[in-house]
Amino acid sequence: MTDPLPIRHLEFLGGLAKPGGWRPEGALPEIAFSGRSNVGKSSLLNRLVRRKALARVSKTPGKTREINFFEVNRELVLVDLPGYGYARVSKDQRAEWRPLIEGYLKQSKQLRGVVQLLDVRHAPTADDLQMVDFLAELGVPTIFALTKVDKLTKSAAAKRVEEFIEGLGVTRDQLVPFSSATGQGRDELAEAMVELAQAPAWRSGE
Repeated sequence: MTDPLPIRHLEFLGGLAKPGGWRPEGALPEIAFSGRSNVGKSSLLNRLVRRKALARVSKTPGKTREINFFEVNRELVLVDLPGYGYARVSKDQRAEWRPLIEGYLKQSKQLRGVVQLLDVRHAPTADDLQMVDFLAELGVPTIFALTKVDKLTKSAAAKRVEEFIEGLGVTRDQLVPFSSATGQGRDELAEAMVELAQAPAWRSGE
């Protein structure tokens, strides 16, 4: 298939460190990426934009402490949310991140959709389900990227996909099996993101 998101321009715009703090002023549509620590978010972002170190791949989960904004092709902005659910991060730190993440998702007028990452090998954690419920409550269009699909056989991966569809109550076209190692799902996810970015604002009154 033709690349739905050829990368012609890529720029780090900056980070939002606290609720109500700095954020990009532009009106470009935003697609946010959410997932628990160590689900493979940095690797997915790197694969998506065909770079090795857009989002630094860290061996220490919980390193991303700000909401980071990356402009792509002067057409849309990718928003990297801090990973949630990492036990070694202090309760105070987790308590700080929650209003940061929830505040952004509730208030960003540019937000067009969320890519929620889930590890295909494991059932969603309590933190995952809490985030999925929060996104559903907001009504934000959501794509589910099932990461690390290369770690399973094709038949096992297909079975897991069906289990996620049933468990989350979502449709097949909302799920993208993804592998940062092989690139599987990269173009499918990029295509879904471009469609979200081009869609009208989902919040009423915007």
